Amino acid sequence: MVFTGDEFADGSEFILNTLKKQAIHASFFLTGKFYSNPAFASIIQRMKKEGHYLGAHSDQHLLYCDWTKRDSLLVTHEQFTTDLKANYKRMAQLGITKTDAPYFLPPYEWYNTKIAEWTKELGLQLVNFSPGTRSTADYTWPEMGLRYRSSDEIYRSIIDYETKNPQGLNGYILLLHIGTDPRRTDKFHLQLDKLLKELKSRGYTFFKINELLN
Repeated sequence: MVFTGDEFADGSEFILNTLKKQAIHASFFLTGKFYSNPAFASIIQRMKKEGHYLGAHSDQHLLYCDWTKRDSLLVTHEQFTTDLKANYKRMAQLGITKTDAPYFLPPYEWYNTKIAEWTKELGLQLVNFSPGTRSTADYTWPEMGLRYRSSDEIYRSIIDYETKNPQGLNGYILLLHIGTDPRRTDKFHLQLDKLLKELKSRGYTFFKINELLN
């Protein structure tokens, strides 16, 4: 289980309570804005205390490349490096080192080969979610039209993928958001307990990203 966070954290208490109840450690990739937000300080401390992985998601949640022409960079090497180092600096202020957090998940989960190369130059490993489900659409709201996905549709997509894929969800990186825009009232994190119970009943166990990829 992987969660990303930037400006919203409305699901944090429910998510952390559910993970604790289910005895699961997850991975949280957070922006520098999230790490430095005083309103989220207690959330971060609880994540650390309860043994979750805390990683970087860029400092200012930059969009690295064009949505339609992926090989077209929207940031320079210097901008990328400065921003990511700033993310880690904020983490270091909270006692989280690069050694603790060698895996980096790019903002918007959108990147290209050059971004992966620049990440490696900084001694980090880029990771991303596994494709095949609608889990990453848990941030959408109805006014987005065809891009919107209801919580029921997202839940069904995960279970359907697990059922139909020959490998199931073995080694799968399932990404959700720790908070979403208030315009989304159908919050998927409220389905988390049900989802984890169902996946456990199918024989799955859960690992932090550093345990899964080590």
